[in-house]
Amino acid sequence: MILRKFLATSTLGAALLLSVPAAAETLRVGAAVTDPQGGAVGTITAVDSQYVTLRTDRHETRLPVASFTAADNAVLFGMTRDQLNAAVEQALASAQQAIQVGAVVHDRTGAAIGPVASADDQNVTVTFGQQPVQFPRSAIAAGPNGLVVGVTVAELQAQVGASQNAGSN
Repeated sequence: MILRKFLATSTLGAALLLSVPAAAETLRVGAAVTDPQGGAVGTITAVDSQYVTLRTDRHETRLPVASFTAADNAVLFGMTRDQLNAAVEQALASAQQAIQVGAVVHDRTGAAIGPVASADDQNVTVTFGQQPVQFPRSAIAAGPNGLVVGVTVAELQAQVGASQNAGSN
């Protein structure tokens, strides 16, 4: 009876331990990520305090740190590589359908960047203030409030300012 309780407690403890999200400091560039069954999902290519960029065999995608669990020298992710690839492809397809002239593009924090001015097979031009800014079509994703790109308004302002300064020299 005591042994059975010990095993049940140990199993529950291990399950709780596995369900604790990985802290950003346990995630590192180059770390292999596996699914709970041990299948390869991908490799971490970037980490910040909120997001992990994960490269699979077909895609590179940003995911919240809370999506990962550290366990026994491994980084676990709750989906298989095929499931993640399918989800990314579905999100990309949704974004491609949503890219229409006039649709508002948001930064990764949800702030509005501006409306789509034009789009072709390769690029999307967004009006940012009075400045047209071109993004690769693949850099735009469908988000909960419309189209999203991976930069912030502040980062975009710095890039636009730097390119205007370089153009005036």
